[in-house]
Amino acid sequence: MATLILEDGTTFKGRLFGANASVSGEVVFQTGMVGYPEALTDPSYRCQILTLTYPLQGNYGIPQDEEGDFGLSKWFESSKIHAAALIVGEISQNPSHWSSSMSLDQWLKEQGIPGLEGVDTRSLTKKIREKGTMLGKLVVDGMPEANVPFDNPDQRNLVKEVSMKEPLVFNPSGTVRITAVDCGIKYNQIRCLCQRGACVTVVPWDHPLDSTDFDGLFISNGPGDPQFCKETINNVRKVVCVDNPKPVFGICLGHQLLSLVIGAKTYKMKYGNRGHNQPCIHKGTDRCFITSQNHGFAVDPLTLPQGWDVLFTNANDQTSEGIVHNTKHLFSVQFHPEHMAGPTDLVSLFDVFLDTVRDHKEGKSGKPDFIRPRKVLILGSGGLSIGQAGEFDYSGSQAIKALKEENIQTVLINPNIATVQTSKGLADKVYFLPLTPEYVTEVIKNERPDGVLLTFGGQTALNCGVELTKRGVLEKYAVRVLGTPVASIEMTEDRKIFVEKMEEINEHVAPSEAALSVEQAVAAAERLGYPVLVRSAFALGGLGSGFANNSEELTSLVTSAFAHTSQVLVDKSLKGWKEIEYEVVRDTYDNCITVCNMENIDPLGIHTGESIVVAPSQTLNDYEYNKLRDTAIKVIRHLGIVGECNIQYALNPESEQYYIIEVNARLSRSSALASKATGYPLAYVAAKLGLGIPLPVLNNSVTNQTTANFEPSLDYCVVKVPRWDLSKFLRVSTKIGSSMKSVGEVMAIGRSFEEAFQKALRMVDENCVGFDHTIKPELQTPTDKRIFVLAAALRAGYTVDRLYDLTKIDRWFLHKMKNIADHEKVLESYNQDESAMPLEVMRKAKQLGFSDKQIALAVTELAMRKLRHDWSILPVVKQIDTVAAEWPAQTNYLYLTYNGTESDLGFSEPHVMVIGSGVYRIGSSVEFDWCAVGCIMELRKMGYKTIMVNYNPETVSTDYDMCDRLYFDEISFEVVMDIYEMENPEGVILSMGGQLPNNIAMSLHRQQCRILGTSPEFIDSAENRFKFSRMLDTIGISQPLWKELTEIETVGYPCLVRPSYVLSGAAMNVAYTDSDLEKYLSSAVAVSKEYPVVISKFIQEAKEIDVDAVACDGVVMAIAVSEHVENAGVHSGDATLVTPAQDINQKTMERIKMIVHAIGQELQVTGPFNLQLIAKVVFLKDILDFLVPAGFPMAVSRSFPFVSKTLGVDLVALATHVIMGEEVEPVGLMKGVGIVGVKVPQFSFSRLAGADVVLGVEMTSTGEVACFGENRYEAYLKAMLSTGFKIPKKNILLSIGSYKSELLPTVQALESLGYDLYASLGTADFYTEHGDKQRNILEYLEDHHFDMVINLSMRNSGGRRLSSFVTKGYRTRRMAIDYSVPLIIDIKCTKLFFQAIHDGYFSQAVELQCF
Repeated sequence: MATLILEDGTTFKGRLFGANASVSGEVVFQTGMVGYPEALTDPSYRCQILTLTYPLQGNYGIPQDEEGDFGLSKWFESSKIHAAALIVGEISQNPSHWSSSMSLDQWLKEQGIPGLEGVDTRSLTKKIREKGTMLGKLVVDGMPEANVPFDNPDQRNLVKEVSMKEPLVFNPSGTVRITAVDCGIKYNQIRCLCQRGACVTVVPWDHPLDSTDFDGLFISNGPGDPQFCKETINNVRKVVCVDNPKPVFGICLGHQLLSLVIGAKTYKMKYGNRGHNQPCIHKGTDRCFITSQNHGFAVDPLTLPQGWDVLFTNANDQTSEGIVHNTKHLFSVQFHPEHMAGPTDLVSLFDVFLDTVRDHKEGKSGKPDFIRPRKVLILGSGGLSIGQAGEFDYSGSQAIKALKEENIQTVLINPNIATVQTSKGLADKVYFLPLTPEYVTEVIKNERPDGVLLTFGGQTALNCGVELTKRGVLEKYAVRVLGTPVASIEMTEDRKIFVEKMEEINEHVAPSEAALSVEQAVAAAERLGYPVLVRSAFALGGLGSGFANNSEELTSLVTSAFAHTSQVLVDKSLKGWKEIEYEVVRDTYDNCITVCNMENIDPLGIHTGESIVVAPSQTLNDYEYNKLRDTAIKVIRHLGIVGECNIQYALNPESEQYYIIEVNARLSRSSALASKATGYPLAYVAAKLGLGIPLPVLNNSVTNQTTANFEPSLDYCVVKVPRWDLSKFLRVSTKIGSSMKSVGEVMAIGRSFEEAFQKALRMVDENCVGFDHTIKPELQTPTDKRIFVLAAALRAGYTVDRLYDLTKIDRWFLHKMKNIADHEKVLESYNQDESAMPLEVMRKAKQLGFSDKQIALAVTELAMRKLRHDWSILPVVKQIDTVAAEWPAQTNYLYLTYNGTESDLGFSEPHVMVIGSGVYRIGSSVEFDWCAVGCIMELRKMGYKTIMVNYNPETVSTDYDMCDRLYFDEISFEVVMDIYEMENPEGVILSMGGQLPNNIAMSLHRQQCRILGTSPEFIDSAENRFKFSRMLDTIGISQPLWKELTEIETVGYPCLVRPSYVLSGAAMNVAYTDSDLEKYLSSAVAVSKEYPVVISKFIQEAKEIDVDAVACDGVVMAIAVSEHVENAGVHSGDATLVTPAQDINQKTMERIKMIVHAIGQELQVTGPFNLQLIAKVVFLKDILDFLVPAGFPMAVSRSFPFVSKTLGVDLVALATHVIMGEEVEPVGLMKGVGIVGVKVPQFSFSRLAGADVVLGVEMTSTGEVACFGENRYEAYLKAMLSTGFKIPKKNILLSIGSYKSELLPTVQALESLGYDLYASLGTADFYTEHGDKQRNILEYLEDHHFDMVINLSMRNSGGRRLSSFVTKGYRTRRMAIDYSVPLIIDIKCTKLFFQAIHDGYFSQAVELQCF
């Protein structure tokens, strides 16, 4: 152990690494995220104790020193380490990189330099930022502090200590002679001069200069105060202050020396500029460049003599970054254009200047004419599906905010009712219409916008925009595409053009060929060599893609790909390479930055949406990081993209070879992740840039005092993990690969990889405790459980090398996972007696991201929590400020970590805490985010300060300008309680986040947490199936016969199995036989371990009704009633909903109201709730027997946004007032405003290979859309079109089982409309006898003969998951999906759809839709 002591007495304890020595010097910080070998050997760091703000260092080790060009070291900047000591958060013991020959620890030992790890570097950085640079000393334990005096390097001539003693010549054959004055020169400065054909003579700092010896003079960088270099100043003055001086170029200290030569003044800065992301604005063109810097002194621009001018200015702190003589060839810059650790944007300073001068001469100034639009149309993304989820709600909402700030009218088209962007108060007008060119054209005709944004609605909006351009619609109505031009979009989407474009700038794309037929594809694969990857052009989320090892596999893949597209791409497989992504931003003035780079933990071959991703990259060295960064900028400029885009690379793990995989010229899932990971609001900035605003003019909204034209530096690590919900589908393949199947994702933040990684695994699934080795699928083929297989393998003693060979996951990550597995074994040795565990073991466990539950093997979580509190092992709160604490930030974007010693902010004011919905999954999606956002906004209007807790990067609720404090962290009892104890809020609102917050209600309540709204005991009564059913019996409301798990016989079949506390019907099933029941019970018990499972009679062919309501102390304030189109037995999330209800008579309505009031009263509800009722027609039409089936979530439900928007009463706002105890006017039964809304589910079966398309009591849809009309037919048709459904033209295949008589009128109506109807023979039994007809049907489907398939299951299988043999019906349904043929599988929907077509509602009427 050792301690860092600052001159003001502050101490930082940590673990010693490197040499065992005590040193003193000046403490400085540097914010670069890569480049430690270069930084440590930079002579400018002489006598400085260097703190690196990025916590994880040493990841790629130290390379072997080898001689490169011109006899200079290839990897280092001088012959030894110049820094006095190194301070880091965590040092990697097991570096991983092909060039690594030793660890950072070994290198420091070899060079005799001490290092200190385990320090809260953010807290140290903030101290330096506030107090200024300080002297400090690193004292090893056991050494008396007085023996190490403070040493002030500013009082010595450091240049003299680092400069060479004798002149040296490099590249003697060069054509121009340059003399370089060595004040502490970096090797790369010599290299840059030699590469451009110079013969360079490097001379000592005090060497006399004679202008006949050289054609140009170069003055290098160096350490310390420039005032000490009197001799240098005098020598330079003799050659500069003459009539016609030869050209002079100075860098860093050389810039300060040139300034002193001409009589200007220098001063010491408070803490200097050290990092790789300093933005410098060039005077004259206002172009902004990102530069590398390392200096503590600066030049005062006000003291420049006549004839001199400022050349560059720092865009953040306005300090001078360069000077130039108005007529003579003399100039110098404060930054390091020669990079080596950092960006190379200005390495060609001479060329850049000549170009800028030329541009200026021709009158090309940096200001293109740009007319601002007054009204802008924004295309949304439609219903959420796999591969295109909530991130587009987030980006669209940001774009609307940005446009409103500029006072531009906004018109949005998006049928997705559940989104925040379609709410009142955002866009000026919203159209809930299908995103098809026809409808969009109608809106353009109506609204006459003069600009349109295509890049905020995913692939749907992009494809629609490209189509509108082709049809000439945009030109005809003079609508300008803002941001990236359509031509650039097509370059990135059309593979062939893209490859040509890349070849123009000498960049390489993975070898691949485009094919328009199966034969072409096979031929291409022969040329490239197997294995190959097949992808379809113009598709999202890798739809229709996969790997083929031989021509048979290839043929089947390509055949199904052509169902979705006209062109397929065959790529050489680069499986096992690293996959790296960069997010790039560019404005119309060609200012270009990269905002975030990300590394996929999974190697290439797994779609990036399926991979675990970390930001920033962990295993790239400075050369790779900046090579890929420069390439990204070069590519984006060449393609002419304006706004935001994402570029993906494949990087060879054994060398510096890389390929460009693709460029997405739109906001994507990765950009939502990058925004949240860095705090840089990409979508907002992209929208502003589309209006022609220059990037340097925009402010960084996090610090409010620096420019948006900068690259964020992180001082934490971010891990993204996808969420799959494959268990909800029948017969789906669990393999993951090049096609995307995940339905949501989480993002975790920590100051060590292990901490963020374990947090993320718990976020994905609340039942998972962390990196858990008890889950067992197989290793080599990646599945959705793959990461836990690694845990089991490490547990079983697999070595890191063996795992690397099997998975190709970089060894650095595997070593980190091994740290977790190893520490788990240490914890287990204390499982007999937890109190015997030493404090340090517990603290290390928390720093590695273990949860209390994970540590508590023999005791309860609460006992563990108490022990942790007694030892005061508590988390600290850190801010995400985009600048690694270099500037003060007013940010409210927070996370908890155990790798730190102090919180970044105080907890003085009372707030109200709202818990969000967590990860998007099937059954809990953007609609809950809408509710959470509505609640926060309403609370703000009421004058409360708000806290949001959520960890989903795709949401609007995690946008830091929505609330007063955003905790981007787990929603678990432990974390919510930790935040609660620190913040001590006025109360917590749990009812706005769906199921997840309700699950922890009782645990919070028992710890005396103030929970606002319905009391947790009553929540338990509603969620606990047994208590709920018992209560209904008590208040006399009829319900299906029910029993608790113990006694089965008495209910009879069919019966419904329901666990407690679950959302989206997880593990709910209808059993028809004993064997069904046994199977379903085991899965139900697994889902709700601690709560009862109830069995009740299943009612067939009944009508289901959804009620959403708000109550106050049991008194119901508002009721909204919607009816399901399908019969009961389809989960309400998968059902088609109509509101206001069309088929419910007065008497029934009264009965509904009675039941709602009775239950509300009994459970003393305060806030939102949802109720599902079943009505079965008994004898006459109007006598309805009422039952209460599926449940009673005491929280907002997924239909809340739909009924609020259709009926015109914001139920969430109402509920928020009620929860906060304010008086509200009762609304009663909501009647609506004369329009009918229909909500239709959006399925993603085409992504889930093999999944059967059947609907049952478990939910399978991934999103929803809703449209309005004068009646339900018009609304239903529009909604169906919005999900991508196509109206059939000619041929329809009917396979209608036992519904023949019921469908007769519909079938007759279809014939009268002129459709050709084909029917399958009888039922499945009939097929088996006459096996021939079936083949024809499948062949017909393959030939795209049918425009539509209607496939109704057997009557008695309502809700039954059919046994797993492949029935013919399954094959028809699956083929229809795989060949993109519209499919309807419900009798009621079939009737509604054809009634609508028959009545002629297929018109493009656009009135009424506006909101």
